[in-house]
Amino acid sequence: MRLGNTVIDLSAHYDNRGIQPPDEPGEFGFNIWRNTFPAEELPEPGSLVEVAGTAFAFPPRPAAGGDNIRCRGQLVELPAGATGGRYDWIGLVGAAERRTEDEVELHYRDGSVSRAWLRMSDFWPQTAAYFDEPLAFRTASMRYPRHTHRHHAPALWQQRIAVVRPEPLAAVRLPDNPAMHVFAMTAVVDEESRLAR
Repeated sequence: MRLGNTVIDLSAHYDNRGIQPPDEPGEFGFNIWRNTFPAEELPEPGSLVEVAGTAFAFPPRPAAGGDNIRCRGQLVELPAGATGGRYDWIGLVGAAERRTEDEVELHYRDGSVSRAWLRMSDFWPQTAAYFDEPLAFRTASMRYPRHTHRHHAPALWQQRIAVVRPEPLAAVRLPDNPAMHVFAMTAVVDEESRLAR
């Protein structure tokens, strides 16, 4: 299947630091216990990565904002691009502090809004995908505030939000659910499917 990927810049929305380089202090903490993913076991900051056939921009080295979005109802604008904003799904790389599901709002360019489900499995070490998402990344260790636990293996997952209406999409409003974290987003067009229509 050929896919058209439009990578979405999330840098203006990052508000949490969940990826921690070795020996780097600071205000890190994916969850309330300040666990983090070890940076050296994940792709290079700012690199383009592929997960289950979809290209994503891995978060850059965090500045003041962070490297992921803790979902609090942020409105993420989508570019019109070559498709005029017509997408088949929105791909995410993310994880939840505990498995959870919530609604997102899909805002169309004609002013209408529809709702869709976003389901995220737990980041917690050794857990499987509760919602059957593809695994995006799993590290071999996990950071705690004062040490790195070498036998914990937290995960990031790939989620899909289906865009069921053919109208051009303008934005996605994330859930107001701070247990959900989004690291990357890509708007996807199934080019082969569209050519066959």
